Formats: sequence, C-alpha cells, structure tokens
Amino acid sequence: MSKYIAESFYTCLFKITHNLQELTSEALQEIDSRKDGKVEVLDVKFNKRKTKSLAEMQASKTQSKEQEVKEISSQKISENITSSIFNNIQDNKTSSLSIENKAFSERRKMPDRRKGYIQKAMIGDHKVYLHIGEYDDGRVGEIFIDTNKEGELVRSLMNNFAIAISLGLQYGVPLEEYVDAFINTKFEPSGKVKGNDRILSASSILDYLFRELAISYLGREDLAH
Repeated sequence: MSKYIAESFYTCLFKITHNLQELTSEALQEIDSRKDGKVEVLDVKFNKRKTKSLAEMQASKTQSKEQEVKEISSQKISENITSSIFNNIQDNKTSSLSIENKAFSERRKMPDRRKGYIQKAMIGDHKVYLHIGEYDDGRVGEIFIDTNKEGELVRSLMNNFAIAISLGLQYGVPLEEYVDAFINTKFEPSGKVKGNDRILSASSILDYLFRELAISYLGREDLAH
C-alpha cells in the first residue's frame, strides 16, 4: 500500500489560434468563449517536485473540510482546450518535456554562434559590462562580467562566479532560483546606476546583474525602478 506521493510541477506555455472573419473589438472579446481554437504547446518546463505523506494529507483534509473555499476563476479555459493541452503534452513527451527532465543531469551546451547583448552601466563610479549569451530559443545560457576598477583578485572571483552561474543555467537550474538568491545582496560597489534606464540603483554588482536578467528574461517588472 502506498504511503507517500510525489507531486511534479510543470509550467506549460501554449498558444491558441482562432480564425476571424473580421478584426473588431467584439470579435476579439468573444475569443475566450469560443471552442474552435487550435491549441499548440510551445514549451513545458519542469519547476519543482514535492513529496508528501498520505497519512498527513488525510489528517489535514479532515481538519480543513469546514474551511473549504470555492474559488471561481474569472477566465475559465474550456474543457476541450484543457483536454487538447494534455493530449499535446502526451504526444510530445519525447520533445520539450523530456528535454526539461534531462536538463538536470545533462548539460545543454551553448551553440557555437549565439545571440545576446552587452549592457554597459556605471554602478557608483565603477564601470560594469554585462555580457549575455542566449540559446536559439531566446533563453539565457551564459553570462560574463567585466569591471574596470577592480583588482586582479576581485576580477578573477567575478569571472569564476559568472562561469559557475553559466554552468548552472546550462545544467537546467532555473534563472528564478538565482534571482531569488542574489537580489538585494549588499557590497561595494553600490549606489546609483547610470546607463540602464530600467535600473536606477543597485546594492551590489550581483544585485544589478540579477535585476537586469530578471527584467529582461523573466518579465519581473517589479524589480525595475
């Protein structure tokens, strides 16, 4: 008899395509209630896994039965769309889902020719160059940090730190984990930021670095100024 359960959490990115006879505000407002959309799964990302004791869960359910609250979503996805999503996940379990599951044991190396950008900024009176390398799908896969006023020891530490972060990203560590770990770290140089119109101040180079990554790749507008 089973004593424990394992819950795996995934984030599914999908798109729904509708054919329209005319492009009007009324037609766009009716899209969410239509059931003729074509569903295409774009990405399935592994987030985390939890284990629970069945005995503890049963005890918790008994105590919380009287406190159950029914939540009604303002935007319901129709049953046929939900069914289509899961069918697509099953049909594509050898593609994006299997890649994400393997990501924690296999390194996804960067392409030889890669896209990305270089962000120049001043933190206090220190000039910092942030180099970002991307995979073909637009995900960040490597970072490099160049500073102009630091000694050889600090520059070497920053370079090796960037290599460690890059390796983690290539082995599947979620960028969100790094953002949560290094946002608001405090050490010099710190202060006002010039050269980046989204970040006006930073408590350290790492605070600046992961704010930039979170805003650019995770849509974390709450970390912008």
